[in-house]
Amino acid sequence: MTTRPMVAIVGRPNVGKSALFNRIIRSRVSIVESQPGVTRDRIYADTKWQGMDFVIIDTGGITTGKHDPLNEKVRDQAEIAVEQAAVVVLVLDAKTGLMSEDEDVANIIRHSKKPCVLCVNKVDDPRHMDYSFWSLGLGEPLPVTAAHGTGVAELLDAIVEKLKEIGYKENEQDGEAADGAPIKVAFVGKPNVGKSSIVNKYIGYERSIVSELPGTTRDAIDMDIDIDGRPFVLIDTAGIRRKPRIDTSVEFYSVVRSMSAIERSDVAVIVLDGTETVSEQDVRIAGFAHEAGKAVVIAVNKWDAMDREEGYHEEKIKEIKEKLSYMDYVKIIFVSAKQGRHLDKLLKAIVDAFEANRRRIATAELNKLLEEAVLRFPPPGEKGRQPKLLYISQVRVQPPTFVLFTNSPDLVHFSYVRYLENLIRNAYDFSGTPMTIHLRKRS
Repeated sequence: MTTRPMVAIVGRPNVGKSALFNRIIRSRVSIVESQPGVTRDRIYADTKWQGMDFVIIDTGGITTGKHDPLNEKVRDQAEIAVEQAAVVVLVLDAKTGLMSEDEDVANIIRHSKKPCVLCVNKVDDPRHMDYSFWSLGLGEPLPVTAAHGTGVAELLDAIVEKLKEIGYKENEQDGEAADGAPIKVAFVGKPNVGKSSIVNKYIGYERSIVSELPGTTRDAIDMDIDIDGRPFVLIDTAGIRRKPRIDTSVEFYSVVRSMSAIERSDVAVIVLDGTETVSEQDVRIAGFAHEAGKAVVIAVNKWDAMDREEGYHEEKIKEIKEKLSYMDYVKIIFVSAKQGRHLDKLLKAIVDAFEANRRRIATAELNKLLEEAVLRFPPPGEKGRQPKLLYISQVRVQPPTFVLFTNSPDLVHFSYVRYLENLIRNAYDFSGTPMTIHLRKRS
């Protein structure tokens, strides 16, 4: 994990925390909506200001007085962010003025004894700002309009000044950088299949809120972690619903974030509910990762709740392979996030798939394999003509892509291409990754 300082943005719901977070990192990572309670989990992003590198944390709105289990978990997430942070930014709303819930959040910050920067958002004219916010006793209220970026530079100046006061220096980096770039792993699937539970087990605490209520996770949340000395970025995503069931803009952007997470991942873990049959939506989600050329692992969760009758395990594997027949390269791992079972096997499958997706084979080895394949089983001809397979070369990775040169591409049947693909897979272990062989004409 990085040793860069963390800065937590906190406040009651709908004061503009996510808008401020997006403005600081210059990207629309957090979903912004006028309705309160859209952000629920902690969302982390790297940023830099005036030579100081730090991690900014967006949090859900802190509410009090409502005995709602989900609201309590959102509050817990925000309090963890305050605990982790070196500096806390308390966001207030100039439109509504100081409210009792603002006092409650301020008490949490006072109790933490963390340095605080007071940010008053939605200020149309700084000359007319309500200075009753001084009464919180947390320092000078800084006027900001996150939607337009007004006052954000001054706010960042204040944050950097606080970090320097407590000993952080410009460009302070982790002295023991991990070898190589981290493996980005996106956990995707339908709502309520256990994606967040699996991620939380890996990191050792509840970073993502887990609830039996489907759709609890709304943003795609990145988590940096080292496992056995190897760096990973675990991306927890919102459940991807079928289009007819997406009835709000929040849900729409949640699905967009999930699809984007697949695009920027190295490995997509398709999480299935082992107690349910494989649905068309499961197949569709797996197809997204396949078409994107990502390494893929299937995690069948809720193994502890599955039917234990003899042969059920084999039947489930058969069902998955039938529904995902176009992805016969994928590894299927049965896990129980609740009990932590087989998560080590899942991690190994993730690493293996990652390495397979980047595997490159020497041209000489490939052509030796091609020569043996043709001797064993020559390509069938058509109307007295037989194609000649001249040369094969790997032209790229992620996913592994090969070009096969032949005098007559139109005569090479797709089944023969599949035959060659299987030979290459078996010879060099490309399990866990899609593979493409293109035909090119050469005289």
